Amino acid sequence: MFALAVALLGADALLSERAAAQGAGPSRAVVRNSRTVSAPPPIVFVHGNGDHAGLWDTNIWRFESNGYPRDRLFAVDLPAPLAGSTIDAVELNRSTPDDQVAALSAFVTRVLLRTGAPKVVLVGSSRGGMTIRQYVRFGGGAAHVEAVVTCGTPNHGVMAVAGMARMEFNGAGDYLQRLNTGSEVVAGVRFLTLRSDSLDKYAQPTGVGLGNPAMVTNVTAEGPALRGATNVVIPGTDHREIAFGAQAFAAQYRFVTGRPPQTLAIAPESTVVLDGTVSGLLNNGPTNTPLIGARVAVYAVDPRTGVRDGVPRYAAATGADGRWGPFRSTLGAWYEFEVTAPDSSVIMHLYRSPILRSSGVINFRLPAPSRGTRDSVGVLLVRPRGYLGSGRDTVTIDGTPARGIPRGIPTVDRVTGWVPADSARTVITHVNGERLAVRTHPRDRRHVVVAEFQHE
Repeated sequence: MFALAVALLGADALLSERAAAQGAGPSRAVVRNSRTVSAPPPIVFVHGNGDHAGLWDTNIWRFESNGYPRDRLFAVDLPAPLAGSTIDAVELNRSTPDDQVAALSAFVTRVLLRTGAPKVVLVGSSRGGMTIRQYVRFGGGAAHVEAVVTCGTPNHGVMAVAGMARMEFNGAGDYLQRLNTGSEVVAGVRFLTLRSDSLDKYAQPTGVGLGNPAMVTNVTAEGPALRGATNVVIPGTDHREIAFGAQAFAAQYRFVTGRPPQTLAIAPESTVVLDGTVSGLLNNGPTNTPLIGARVAVYAVDPRTGVRDGVPRYAAATGADGRWGPFRSTLGAWYEFEVTAPDSSVIMHLYRSPILRSSGVINFRLPAPSRGTRDSVGVLLVRPRGYLGSGRDTVTIDGTPARGIPRGIPTVDRVTGWVPADSARTVITHVNGERLAVRTHPRDRRHVVVAEFQHE
């Protein structure tokens, strides 16, 4: 785990060096300024259960857009991001709380060594906040952490019921009981919690967000709050928006810097250099273990149709670190990222809106092969930084309202639309005003078409 954390951090450093070498002016200025006495603390963003570092890129860009130095902003990819069946079970591609703390501790150590800072700020989404709390309270982190922000973290469980003492997310279980016994914060470390007023799927009085609406959870919307912390409610946010949304960023920025941000917008850069890792699935779950030999090709596309504009603008195969870049993109350009598994069993075609700033966490995770039929082919619509709720969100695929989105509490972040497989065609997808045009590949079932929406 230590080796993986070191490799990821080292790759991030390599990206910064490459970006500077290619003339990315803001990167050079940031590196020079961040070495001054007045440099702000490094911030480490920690993802949630099953997630990866790439979900933090909009937060990172907003910090940068408000003058926070790029070389003080980090996002960690924790290995085996899914929790196990119990807090001590040894299971393939599943992690225990101790596993996550060990990886986070190693990453923080590398950040401190690289920046020369005495302490960091830790910002965690969902399970990531639990990992942070354990690291600070029981893993030696209090000596290295200035402030903690937990976002939608089930600090008192997604349920609090008897009979599941070894379950990580049970507020009545051993793990959370230990974290919450006595003071719920740690002396000498500032704590902020962000929570929704009513739409967090994991802070509900029933098990609606767990697929069991009849279940009584003994948890309320106040579950993510901590005694002794600054507790902030952001109304109308779902479980992911409370970490990755613009208002969540504003609360994070104010807490870290002591002042409100000047802008919530993401300011474009003149030079945009992109990099990230490629991972996949293992034991029916996502893994952040880098894939070796995955191939990435980047095509410029017509935003109206998704049709490619000639040959790839960039193509590469991942090495031992799983990284696919760096790719120097054109500001404002629309791209299709074609990602092919090392054994060519899956070919993902990912479309997203133009990327306005450089990033080392444009991560790709290969999905399972499509289950389309002879007569239809699927288009996977994904909203990584927010959930989808029928009645709250407007979601269409090929001009038709998307199916499979429950009403009420937003509980899903993806939905599949099925279109005829008679020929390759353009499919127009929408989420709340954001539009993506994608192209299908009906004659080869290895192809998975993904419309990835970036707006929180």
